[in-house]
Amino acid sequence: MPRAKGERKLEILKALAQMLQAPKWERITTAALAETLGVSEAALYRHFASKAQMYEGLIEFIETSVFSLANRITQDEADGRKQAEQLTEMLLAFAEKNPGMVRVMTGDALVGEHERLQTRMNQFFDRFEATLKQALRNAEDGDANGRASAMVRYSIGCLHQYAKSGFSRKPTESFSAQRKYLLA
Repeated sequence: MPRAKGERKLEILKALAQMLQAPKWERITTAALAETLGVSEAALYRHFASKAQMYEGLIEFIETSVFSLANRITQDEADGRKQAEQLTEMLLAFAEKNPGMVRVMTGDALVGEHERLQTRMNQFFDRFEATLKQALRNAEDGDANGRASAMVRYSIGCLHQYAKSGFSRKPTESFSAQRKYLLA
């Protein structure tokens, strides 16, 4: 029985994400992706017009996952400081559970690809920072902008360290000890 078009697209994106989480990562070609899936490159292009569209699919997964969880946190937690703490921890935990996505989030996988992809990831982090700022403003934090900015940069640093360590240095491993410096 042939697969539905949506199922094949999801299978392609999962294979791409799996390839991105290899500790000794190299730039992924459509030929290598097709080989991993046991299909021709033409078969990939029946589902995606370009490799950039494949990366856009991964970015969409990141955005949808993170911001649906962020919305839940901001609805369920009334305290703005606790919201900011939970939002940051959620982002780090998402990365830890999805190591292939970390290479997209840090931009490593986007080097040499269409610049709109990196622009979209930058917009993702800008939106996440705006979510943190709002939480901290609700907590009447005197420096909500500065604190939110520091929290995002801390998170990005954790993601880079996770990727550069071959996914051995977990982004959440020291957050419980470091959160007091971010939210002091």
